[in-house]
Amino acid sequence: MSPRIPVRRVVSLVPSLTEAVAATAPELLAGVTDWCTHPSGLAAERIGGTKNPDTARIAALAPDLVIANEEENRPSDLAALRAAGLDVLVTEVRTLDQAFTELERVLVRGCGLARPGWLDAAEAAWADVRADGPARQAVVPVWRRPWMVLGRDTFAGDVLARLGVRHHYSTHPERYPRVPIEELTARNADLVVLPDEPYRFTADDGPEAFPGVPAALVSGRHLTWYGPSLAEAPAVLTAALTAAR
Repeated sequence: MSPRIPVRRVVSLVPSLTEAVAATAPELLAGVTDWCTHPSGLAAERIGGTKNPDTARIAALAPDLVIANEEENRPSDLAALRAAGLDVLVTEVRTLDQAFTELERVLVRGCGLARPGWLDAAEAAWADVRADGPARQAVVPVWRRPWMVLGRDTFAGDVLARLGVRHHYSTHPERYPRVPIEELTARNADLVVLPDEPYRFTADDGPEAFPGVPAALVSGRHLTWYGPSLAEAPAVLTAALTAAR
């Protein structure tokens, strides 16, 4: 992809990428999803959810670039945007290394911006992360009613592995399998990791389903978002995981 210079109007369909652009050149953001919560107070127009964006409204904003993700956005919506004549950049982020590569692709090659200092800081924060001791074996729910967990080939799973946490369903055929709670508790995990998004697990909603198992309530933004939060993520997640012993 050749540099897109100048890009003056961007619509982001991914909260992580919205935060990345906002931390680099917030004036570019013409439209964002209803789930784009960071940073607060964005002046951009809201164009619906990640799974149900208003494609007509996006087209009316006449962006130079729409940024999306193969997991978070539906192919049918992206096809509709392309059919409307819009340039759509679709990212794939399933590992931390991919996150850094794709962030540079979006910001530098896609938006024509200089590589931001926060991206250097994020890479530096992870450069020396080494797990100490044997890996903890965990179950990592991401939804309840029905119970869904991290499966194979996920960004969050890669992040946890770098922090010394291996999850039981890392080789499951599905990326986010539905698993009955009886099966989850029968796994005899050393740890249950409960993020506060997409399902908002709290101290009163989640740990009680895994009696006798240490529960780490973690920031979903630091576990699943790829953007400026990556600079803080090693320290934030390590503190939460260490406390759950």
